[in-house]
Amino acid sequence: MTTALCLLQGIPGHAIAAPPTADAIREAWIYLIARALVVRQEILDRQGEDFAFNKFTYNPLGSANFVNPNFDVAYLEGWVAVDEHSYAVIDVPRIEGRYYTAQILDEWGEVIANINERTMPSKPFGKYALVLPGTDHDLPADMGRIELHSAKAKVLGRVELKGDPEGAVALQRQFTLSVSGEPVIAEPVPLPAFDNETLIGVQLFEHAEALLTSAFDVSPHAAAMQQQVRAVAQYVASGAEARAEADARLKTIVAEFQHDALTRSAPYRNHWVGGAAAGNYGTDYFLRAAVNYAGIWANTAEEVLYFVATRDSEEQPLDGTNSYIMHFPADRLPDGVVDAYWSVILVSVPDYRVVENPLKRYNFNSYSDLKKEADGSLKIAVGPEPVSGVPESNWLPSRRGQPFSLTFRTYVPKEIVRKGEWQPAPLDLSL
Repeated sequence: MTTALCLLQGIPGHAIAAPPTADAIREAWIYLIARALVVRQEILDRQGEDFAFNKFTYNPLGSANFVNPNFDVAYLEGWVAVDEHSYAVIDVPRIEGRYYTAQILDEWGEVIANINERTMPSKPFGKYALVLPGTDHDLPADMGRIELHSAKAKVLGRVELKGDPEGAVALQRQFTLSVSGEPVIAEPVPLPAFDNETLIGVQLFEHAEALLTSAFDVSPHAAAMQQQVRAVAQYVASGAEARAEADARLKTIVAEFQHDALTRSAPYRNHWVGGAAAGNYGTDYFLRAAVNYAGIWANTAEEVLYFVATRDSEEQPLDGTNSYIMHFPADRLPDGVVDAYWSVILVSVPDYRVVENPLKRYNFNSYSDLKKEADGSLKIAVGPEPVSGVPESNWLPSRRGQPFSLTFRTYVPKEIVRKGEWQPAPLDLSL
């Protein structure tokens, strides 16, 4: 009888006859790591010099001190904390003629809402109360109401630069976050420090119950998966031999996840993985974990679709020592497949941080001064030095000996992207 079945039938742990299978351990770890990655981010954010709950941090333009940054927008971010006696208030300014959104996510990385003219046309700006589920507050008539999934949430605001950084910053500063009352704020689950290269393994199950009970999960599979997590956690805690066996299995499981997160978490087409609907994951807890690992706080498909490349057109890992060319035909240009804008950024692997270079050039987007070919096509070069045959203005620098990946964002993607009929051009090795 498996651990999960014993628990379901109320049989004491000492009656367990067989350990969980490798598949059961794998599924439990993948499910739980998604929550742990959000907790890790909360811990890191709380270490910020000016951090406070229910207050926005206005990231300076070009800030690169976080995973997979976005240099195409004026960013703001904040953590919300509420309880049954208090609620948070987000005030979104009126913005016209450029992309913006106020994205609200729960403690598992699921999008709760986006405030903008596309998703909330009846109230695309103004004040919204963010409240604990099931609570009753006497709100002003002109204030919208958004129920969170638990006592905390993350809010990310984005205002497109659109060639006018000063205007974007002015709008960025008009977003405000405040709180009514003094909520009791729980400390994050005290996980040991870990990074993307050395993901937490068997230790994760020592914190399983605290992680599971600290935030509600909207996944339809939550009840079943949480029971499986508890079964594995009970096995790990049953003795030194069981813990060692689970630890040995998890070393392989974690390594496989790190690989699969970038190659199998979404459709793999044209040597790019992506185009899958993120932000709300339904039963796909693997995709949720992969996104929280490689690019936490992903948004919904209506707002943005992401593509990640870690291999070239010959299926070899991308290497900063090599030079590559992405060639977009004139009828497949990225400008033509978005209703807002597109961007591509180069980041190191496995930490997903920008790669410093003398030009301070980390990405290209719809407004970059990219020169097209005579036939209207577009070439983008990637490598440690300019690539012959490609204008230097179209060169994205890499670092010799450093593996890297590219993240391609399509904001408000058109149907051709949402249907999986368009992907970025592959990276061809320049010989």
